[in-house]
Amino acid sequence: MPSSYKKFLPHLVVFVLFIVAALAYFNPVLQGKKIFQSDIVQYTGMAKQQNDFRKATGEETYWTDAAFGGMPTYQLGAKYPNNYIKQLDLAIRFLPRPADYLFLYFIGIYLLFLVLKVDYKLAFLGALAFGFSTYLIIILGVGHNAKAHAIAYMPFVLSGIFLTFRKKYLWGFLVLTVAMGLELVANHFQMTYYLMLLVAIIGIVYLIDAFKKKMLPHYFKAIGIMAVAVLISIGLNATNILATKEYADTSTRGKTELTINADNTPKDNKTGLDFDYITEYSYGKLESFNLFIPRFMGGSSSEAFPNDSKTAESLMRMGASAQEANQVLSQIPMYWGDQSFVGAPAYIGAIVIFLAVLALFLVRGRIKCWIVAGFILTLLLSWGKNFSGLTQFFIDYVPLYNKFRAVSSIQVIIELILPILAIVGLHQFFNKFEQEKEKKKALLYSTGIVGGLTLLFILFKTSLFDFASPYDSYFREEMGLPFVEAIREDRMSLFTSDAIRSLIFVLLTAAVLWFFIKGSLKKGMAIGALCILILVDLVGVDRRYVNEEDFVQARIVDEPFQKNGADIQILEDDGHYRVYDAIGNAFNSGRASYFHNALGGYHAAKPGRMQDLYEFYISQGNIGMLNMLNVRYIIVQNKNGGAVAQRNPYANGDAWFVENVLPAENADEEIRLLDSLNTKVTAVVNNEFISKIPSQKIARDSTASIELFSYQPNHLVYEAATKSPQLAVFSEIYYPQGWNAYVNGKPAEYFRANYLLRAMVIPPGNNKIEFKFEPKVIQTGSTISLISSIIFLLILLSGLYYAFRKKEEKQ
Repeated sequence: MPSSYKKFLPHLVVFVLFIVAALAYFNPVLQGKKIFQSDIVQYTGMAKQQNDFRKATGEETYWTDAAFGGMPTYQLGAKYPNNYIKQLDLAIRFLPRPADYLFLYFIGIYLLFLVLKVDYKLAFLGALAFGFSTYLIIILGVGHNAKAHAIAYMPFVLSGIFLTFRKKYLWGFLVLTVAMGLELVANHFQMTYYLMLLVAIIGIVYLIDAFKKKMLPHYFKAIGIMAVAVLISIGLNATNILATKEYADTSTRGKTELTINADNTPKDNKTGLDFDYITEYSYGKLESFNLFIPRFMGGSSSEAFPNDSKTAESLMRMGASAQEANQVLSQIPMYWGDQSFVGAPAYIGAIVIFLAVLALFLVRGRIKCWIVAGFILTLLLSWGKNFSGLTQFFIDYVPLYNKFRAVSSIQVIIELILPILAIVGLHQFFNKFEQEKEKKKALLYSTGIVGGLTLLFILFKTSLFDFASPYDSYFREEMGLPFVEAIREDRMSLFTSDAIRSLIFVLLTAAVLWFFIKGSLKKGMAIGALCILILVDLVGVDRRYVNEEDFVQARIVDEPFQKNGADIQILEDDGHYRVYDAIGNAFNSGRASYFHNALGGYHAAKPGRMQDLYEFYISQGNIGMLNMLNVRYIIVQNKNGGAVAQRNPYANGDAWFVENVLPAENADEEIRLLDSLNTKVTAVVNNEFISKIPSQKIARDSTASIELFSYQPNHLVYEAATKSPQLAVFSEIYYPQGWNAYVNGKPAEYFRANYLLRAMVIPPGNNKIEFKFEPKVIQTGSTISLISSIIFLLILLSGLYYAFRKKEEKQ
């Protein structure tokens, strides 16, 4: 066998093992089952109309009428022309979901370890440690696929950066361009932003090092090459980035024109989210120890009680039956941290933490500096409101930081860099870079620090922690203090069992390394033993939260919502109208969007003006707002708990003529004038558009008519007949960044009325009025993507030709 094949063979074996590991963990996919992901269920509801349109016509609609009265589909799985980097991403993710993302975790960081010149066996170990990190598994369980997608490509991006800094300019450029292009394809800009914070730290560390070594010309050359690579990668994703930016400015993530809230209090209309919303999910300082001990603070918000539950015994003594006891237990949280909800602890692994501490004694240079700096910064930022000074500084002064919420999720950087540090430390340990004496000392110190701290927690837990939850006061009032003490004993039991568990893994890992130093274990056997320990440790915790029980028949995932009586009743009406689901939180559910043109929906960035209208009026039960939005049916609950559709006879319809105009000075007045307004005869128009109306008093034409003639989400055709100019209001969302109006085939002007609807002056006579969604951003972005793809292809071919010629010259 040629030597080149021998070198490649181990990597091929590892590649196959990664496929096996991903499919083994998510083995129900082999039976055709799919994982039931709560967020993806909502997404399925939101995206159904555009997917149905694509299947029926073979075309793409970039507008959906099925959510929030109408919004772009840019963040709902829209497909763009010339998006070749997306095709590459789909080719890489060839396994069934979610095994594809787990495979990406593995392969991405494996390549990074190879770039860092780590032995492939250790790289395999590191890939398992990273891929099975509990947080990375739990986000797949709940359906944060875009987040998982972006995290998986992070190591690939770092590979391109390190290759470039190592003067592998061509390969660094090519890898970084593709990696960053794939990172942006994932379309989770919050995760990409956090990666860029880490990259900034790496850049600073390398700058200081280049200054000390008098290598600044090389440093800035590398930075220049990387800048070009990132620029091209942005170009490859131009359509998505430009479209997302365009929509974001009009969404709840953008700047509002309002200066007041619904209760008339002053509104903070700074660009971005407010402090409380950003820091709603802030990690507790003490809670950070669950990176090492999974149920340090009780695990998840729905954590099961220990088998020998003292709380259950207490309920039995009170006379509760087993069924009654289980009902009560389901309402009591084992989690005793400060966060409002925790799906699972962000457990990195006792072994990984121990090896990372060991590495601190063995690893030197730039990699240690940027990892330690990245760890400290991201840990402090993950504390959010619990470390408010730093958080407020970043919100106020660091660009774009105030665009993202759930600051605790920045710990994904910790979950990325600690396995890197651990494996690089093992690389030092298993090779002859250090004297045996130094290795022994490092091993003893790290075992003493990590093991000693764990033992301290176990022995003195009652003195160090109170195991008290903010909810305990309720149970104390209802059930008495002894019952609360029983709850805390159960929390203490979970804490103790997991602390002992972590201590055992630390000691077993230390023993493996000790036997290696003593020569009792060969390197391969030692790495094999560590692989087994890593898998038992991490998979054991992962399967508490994501396992076979989360998988269901494919049909249930593909068709997550079933028609109820209200849906059947509504769908008998084949007209064009909207539906408002008043049973639950309409603005936090994609169920109605699955069947109807819904007024509500589920999205992280809702249309800004629709959210304003919801807060001011719809949430307060103002039926007038539903009328002007053409809500013909309201889904309510009957006395038996079932869903029933109530027809709203007062809906304004698809379009109507108004007689009066109320001018508004600003957005505040514009939205306030809607209160108690008869929208059938009067429209509120902001002064910026008032000049488009010939006269503020529109002459009434009792014979005038306007009807919707044909409907598609991205193309509406109306027929109007009037004797004189009339002001028509349409029950469609005003979004000028793409919607174009035509009268009898010729471009026409339209403007905003009633804060968020479209309006137009209709000329006399019989007229055909059309609204077409023709976003220029798609045309512009796809052109940029095509040009960027051609440029990258030319550079790739030129680079490969140059490398081939250079190799021939050497030979």
